[in-house]
Amino acid sequence: QAQLVESGGGSVQPGDSLKLSCAASGRTFSSYDMGWFRQAPGKEREFVATISGSGGGTSYADSVKGRFTISRDYAKNTVYLQMNSLKPEDTAIYYCAAALNSRVSLRSSTVGYWGQGTQVTVSS
Repeated sequence: QAQLVESGGGSVQPGDSLKLSCAASGRTFSSYDMGWFRQAPGKEREFVATISGSGGGTSYADSVKGRFTISRDYAKNTVYLQMNSLKPEDTAIYYCAAALNSRVSLRSSTVGYWGQGTQVTVSS
């Protein structure tokens, strides 16, 4: 059974950095779009970043553009999210996601696989 497991969350101060990892198991997602979503307390889950299965093209939410970088290691079946210059408004549970299949782009309506989430708290 396919599984996504996130790690790397924690509590940091504004301006600090964190790197999240998402290790996939049970199947190879190399040809699938993968990405990250987040959900802050009292808010809906929102898109953060995605990386394509073919060519590695990336896309970011405007709120994180220039501060966050998504990458993937095909050999390790792992996706990363490097988060720099963190702000209190980045506080949320961060979820790794993979698309339903290799033929669709990743968006909230096409997620086929979710991780369990990892908490990121940014506070002084």
